[in-house]
Amino acid sequence: MKNLLLIFFILTISVSAQAKLRTIPNNSFKTGEYLKFNVDYGFITVGEAEIDIPNTKTFFDRKAHRVRFRVKSKPFFDTFFKVRDRYETFIDSAGIFPWRFEQHVREGKYSKDYSAFFNQNKGIAVSPKGEFKIKQYTHDIVSAFFFIRASDFSKAKKGSKIHLENFFADKTFPLDVVYHGKERVKVKAGTFDCIIVEPLVTDGGLFKSEGRILIWLTDDQAHMPVKVNTEILIGSIDAELVYYKNVKNLKAKR
Repeated sequence: MKNLLLIFFILTISVSAQAKLRTIPNNSFKTGEYLKFNVDYGFITVGEAEIDIPNTKTFFDRKAHRVRFRVKSKPFFDTFFKVRDRYETFIDSAGIFPWRFEQHVREGKYSKDYSAFFNQNKGIAVSPKGEFKIKQYTHDIVSAFFFIRASDFSKAKKGSKIHLENFFADKTFPLDVVYHGKERVKVKAGTFDCIIVEPLVTDGGLFKSEGRILIWLTDDQAHMPVKVNTEILIGSIDAELVYYKNVKNLKAKR
């Protein structure tokens, strides 16, 4: 049954691939980008996270960036609670929407795998459990983040929102991103002038938490993530940038 669904997806998308899809200026990311973060709980570094764009792939004559997001606990904490999470998505380079998404979660004794293929022409997402109707340009949580990076905040006012749709676990969830203004932030990788955004995530497997999530992005065209603060049941977790390379149009370091 899974193979039949995948064949159906390929056939329908190949027929519709010639339809005109949107083009959005992308001055924010490129192939070769690499970002590394320390993940801290209080004053203790409990893990590290990496985001990179190693290469591109063609999906039905359209170029797509392969984006990987990985989180792992430090060796010392592996004894108590080992984390090896991996997300991967292929983002259409011209339209900044997803073609394929994968999630592989390994947290202690808990594990979860999920994948979805997106036919943006037909408004269909296909997962191992079936075919689901979606709005055109619906995102996975990783492609949504990169869409926000590519968005223009130069005229944004505090409290303004960008509305997106996020497909995960065979359901579509609303995803609003709120703009909270600007702030200068100092991390190990340097000091950066940033904008602050808050994703209002109801579900999606990446940023979901019990409280607020704030993300600091450089105040330039790159919108490189510098810091993430996530509230949890007890305290909060911070991810702070420690290293970066090959970032497109980065100008905000001080």
